[in-house]
Amino acid sequence: MQLCNVRFRFSQVSFRDVINSLAGTLFQISLLLAGLEKPSFSQPVNYQKLFGDDWIKAQNFVIENRDWMEPVLKKNHISYPLAIAVIFPELVRYSALRDKMEISVLKALYINLGEDYANFSIGQFQMKPSFAEIIRVESSAVLKRRSGFEFKKLTEFDDIKEYRKSIIMDLEDPEIQFNYLVAFLKICEKKFDIDVKNETENLKFLATAYNYGIDKSIQQINSMIDKKFFHTKLLKSENYSYAEVSLFWYDQYIEGKQNSLNR
Repeated sequence: MQLCNVRFRFSQVSFRDVINSLAGTLFQISLLLAGLEKPSFSQPVNYQKLFGDDWIKAQNFVIENRDWMEPVLKKNHISYPLAIAVIFPELVRYSALRDKMEISVLKALYINLGEDYANFSIGQFQMKPSFAEIIRVESSAVLKRRSGFEFKKLTEFDDIKEYRKSIIMDLEDPEIQFNYLVAFLKICEKKFDIDVKNETENLKFLATAYNYGIDKSIQQINSMIDKKFFHTKLLKSENYSYAEVSLFWYDQYIEGKQNSLNR
C-alpha cells in the first residue's frame, strides 16, 4: 500500500508540471502575438553561396568588362558600385538561364505583335523590350550630348516592326544595353529626385525600380522593396528580394575595396 501511495503522489506532481509548462508556453505565444516579445531573427542570406557558380560567372563578367563599363559611368557622373549593384542580380539570372532558354520565337512575336504578346528579358542585363521603349521615350530629357549616346525614336521609322527590331538589336549588344542602364539611372535621378551620392540609402529603391518598373510611382516602388519575386529558375521555386541581392553584392564590393586600402 505504501508503494501505491508514493506512485500516486508522483503522478499528481507530474501532471501539475505538465499543466504549468503548457501554461508557460501559451503565455509565450500570447506575448509574441501581442508584439511584447520578438522572436529571434534568422541569419541573413549569403547570396554568393546560394547562387554558387552563377554568382561567380556574374562576378567574372563584371571583372572582365569593367574597363569599358566604368568610363561610361564616370563620364555620366554615376557611381560604379551603385550601377553594377543594380544590375548584378540580372547578371546572375542570365548566367543561370542563358543555356536553357530559346527566345527566337519570342523575338518574332514582339517584332510582329508588340509587347502585349511577348515581353521577355533579353541579354546580359535581362532588359525587357517594354523597358527599352520607356527609356527611349524618357531619355531625351535627361541625357546630355556629352553622354556619348542617344536612342532612336519611333518617328525615325516608317515601320513599327523595324522600330521593334532595332530595340531587339540594342538589347542583344551588352555595350549598347549598358547605355540603357545609364539612361535609366539618369531618368530615376530626375524623376524621383534621387541623389545618387547617397548610395546605401538609394540602392534598394533603384534596384527595385529596375526590376519592378520605372513607370511606377515612388509609393509603388517603395512598397515592393522587401517583396520576394526574384528567382533564377525557369520554373519558379523559392523567391528572393531583388534589392537584397543587389545590396549583398554592393556590401561585398565596398568591404573588398576597404580591405585592399588597409593592406
